[in-house]
Amino acid sequence: QLQLVESGGGLVQPGGSLRLSCAASGFTLSYYNIGWFRQAPGKEREGVSCISSSTGSTNYADSVKGRFTISRDNAKNTVYLQMNSLKPEDTAVYYCARSSEPFQRRCFTTPYEYDFWGQGTQVTVSS
Repeated sequence: QLQLVESGGGLVQPGGSLRLSCAASGFTLSYYNIGWFRQAPGKEREGVSCISSSTGSTNYADSVKGRFTISRDNAKNTVYLQMNSLKPEDTAVYYCARSSEPFQRRCFTTPYEYDFWGQGTQVTVSS
């Protein structure tokens, strides 16, 4: 019954914007840290951003700081990733994931902290 479903990916020109959604079902999303990760062909999965459950604190990879913003809408049980000023190197499949333990004060973008993953959504940045 647990589900995380990513949506909002697509093709965008360099400098453009996309907003990704991570919709949860079967659990209360706000009780858990939620992370965004991405994986390009031939590369390992990379942490992009996360938001904590207890404090709402956020963390970002250096490569996306100032361009990406993570947010949470508890009423919709959804986490978003607003991506601005997109670059070709942002091209990847983007995944959201739920932390193994609830009610954490801080979050990290290390994959081992997360135990449940969505199916991914493709983001392609190209002219």
